[in-house]
Amino acid sequence: MSRIILTINAGSSSIKFTAFTASPDGALSPLVSGQIDGLGATSGNIAKGVFQAASGEKTNIAFDPKRGNIDHRAAMEAILDWLRKRGYDSQVAAIGHRVVHGGPNLTAPTLIDDAVLAELERLIPLAPLHEPHHISGIEAAMKSFPSLPEVACFDTAFHRSHPFIADTFALPRYYYDEGVRRYGFHGLSYEYITGELQKIAPEIARGNVIIGHLGNGASMCAVKRGRAWSTTMSFTALDGLAMGTRCGQLDPAVVLYLLAAKKMTADEISNLLWKQSGLEGMSGISQDMRELEASDSPAAHEAIAYFVARVRHEIGALAADLGGVDAIVFTAGIGEHSWRAREGALSGMEWMGVELDKEANRANAQIISAKSSRVTIFVIPTNEELMIAEHTLTLAKVATAGTKPLSA
Repeated sequence: MSRIILTINAGSSSIKFTAFTASPDGALSPLVSGQIDGLGATSGNIAKGVFQAASGEKTNIAFDPKRGNIDHRAAMEAILDWLRKRGYDSQVAAIGHRVVHGGPNLTAPTLIDDAVLAELERLIPLAPLHEPHHISGIEAAMKSFPSLPEVACFDTAFHRSHPFIADTFALPRYYYDEGVRRYGFHGLSYEYITGELQKIAPEIARGNVIIGHLGNGASMCAVKRGRAWSTTMSFTALDGLAMGTRCGQLDPAVVLYLLAAKKMTADEISNLLWKQSGLEGMSGISQDMRELEASDSPAAHEAIAYFVARVRHEIGALAADLGGVDAIVFTAGIGEHSWRAREGALSGMEWMGVELDKEANRANAQIISAKSSRVTIFVIPTNEELMIAEHTLTLAKVATAGTKPLSA
């Protein structure tokens, strides 16, 4: 009987999942994936989801409006109920969870126990939009599968190879020792893309590479010889590029101004910077790049212009960190699908050896650089779920050492 590795990605208002079957040689194949959106909605929206099996079967998930707001635990129960009805629950061998923040201590994928859960609780202030929901997803899965190994895979782990200067702020050293550091995020995506680039262009992958994970959450990472070197996000996932609703890079004195002059509370400022800024705040229209690109509003065009200008700025900064660049990779929703954003971000970068093939870019080809370009430019779809599944399969085998292999 095939074994299933289940991956859970709990966001602030959604839960994504993918179930993979593991072959005897450890190869993973997607069986079913899905997403439930609108969790915790307060604007009258009703949570709903879509599950898509590899066989083509599609299931729409609807919740009774009388239940009110649906939280992450209820969404997890709906996912597990769907698996039970198809008999998949008895085949689940391990569960892997995406966790945004691992702090200074959780620096690699790890089996979850009470000590790990306690550490995740302690890290909530560092990722207030994400960590509580990851914990809810973990607890719901543990309740349904109490005897299975569960693995936490951290978005911060990939960045732990940073040199000290890329990890620290210019604050008294004891803050660094207490954990106030530049952690970096989207590490599962960067790890996956680094692995894919090693397959596609191994010689380039051994050089200096800049990866842009551009989506509703956006960051960029400099990779040297396959290891993280520096990144745009820092202490939290708020820093760096402008994002869907997050402000990105900000003079810290702006926060002091909002406190002193505007008399805003910490909660009000947090809500402003995390949920009311970025593309949505600047445009006044939407956080969705597709809607902004389709709009004729000047504010929408200005928001896009700011976004691509910050991407271009960070490419230059990361190239300086690396001492030169051999390749640039675009990934995630905007990076993979918005040729306009890519073209805007690379405009005027010929001085750095970047020359874009506009036709290839508009076709979303894998290589979008001109033949004469010194820097090779790739578009590579990311797959964080597969990365989680691979780590989970490996650690679950360790957890069950001496028993029948999970992939058997």
